[in-house]
Amino acid sequence: MFRFIVRRLLQLIPTLFGLSLLLFIWLRRLPGGPETAILGERGTPEMRAAIRRNMGLDEPILVQYGRFVRRLIRLDLGTSTSTKRTVVTEFVERFPGTVELSISAMLIAIGLGIPLGYLAARRRGRMLDHLSVGGSLIGICIPVFFLAYVLKAIFAENLGWFPASGRQDPTLGATRITNFFVLDGIMTREWDAAADALWHLVLPAVALASIPLAIIVRITRASVLEVLNEDFVRTAEAKGLTESTVRRRHVLRNSMLPVVTSIGLLTGGLLSGAVLTETVFAFSGIGAFIYEAISQRDYPVLMGFILIIAVVYVLVNLLVDLSYSLIDPRVRVR
Repeated sequence: MFRFIVRRLLQLIPTLFGLSLLLFIWLRRLPGGPETAILGERGTPEMRAAIRRNMGLDEPILVQYGRFVRRLIRLDLGTSTSTKRTVVTEFVERFPGTVELSISAMLIAIGLGIPLGYLAARRRGRMLDHLSVGGSLIGICIPVFFLAYVLKAIFAENLGWFPASGRQDPTLGATRITNFFVLDGIMTREWDAAADALWHLVLPAVALASIPLAIIVRITRASVLEVLNEDFVRTAEAKGLTESTVRRRHVLRNSMLPVVTSIGLLTGGLLSGAVLTETVFAFSGIGAFIYEAISQRDYPVLMGFILIIAVVYVLVNLLVDLSYSLIDPRVRVR
């Protein structure tokens, strides 16, 4: 197991190296160059030349790349041109919101998707199977932003059951420790703050979970149907094993590999920024901030956030690989 983990970690090195190289090239290919991103269109030639000297853009390309990598290692990702705060500060402040939202959405998707997919496979051709397949198709087809607006209009604005925007009621004066609002409320025993943060998560999490839920249902159903036709399942049933034993030890475990793959990819995608959902609900996460950075051409924020998000995505996929080795020990020796 330890050798498997080390091997996977070593495989991350070329991936991160390639990512840093792509970001370096992208930064140098910005319209007008990095100096235009900093100064805007009104910068004088003298100001542009000064910026290029200060940034070392007049030096050989290999020297520039080496300095770029050293800055990344020190987590020096620059300063936002719109907020005048460091990119790392902005990320640390906003990323917990996206993590809370993404985890909530995946808990909904996994908690409903795997049981529905399994039951649909076990009752193939019956009403539950048809409803699950039809519902998953609808979930994939409906755009997230449209569903978000519908949920907001019905349950927040018309019925008033849930808050329409934000992560927490600012009038509560909740204590901030980690910027994970739910966790902070639990750590400080401010139960009203934790409950309010959870209440703010419901609508955006449901909207964000719609597509992952539909995908997990379909993949689980297909995987379970494939495993149910395997000889070892029929052998286990012929031996007289109980249905729960066959389901737990033979069907579910052997059908989880493709499901885990999809969960890992979907989680990485959600963590990369739920731009539309966070924008609709004015949810202060990295998705909403990236949208603002694009509109304001805040290139340091875009570059820094893309880099950190990509690293997080790679780490999520590493966890998926490790989960493979737990589900199927044969993966460790491949």
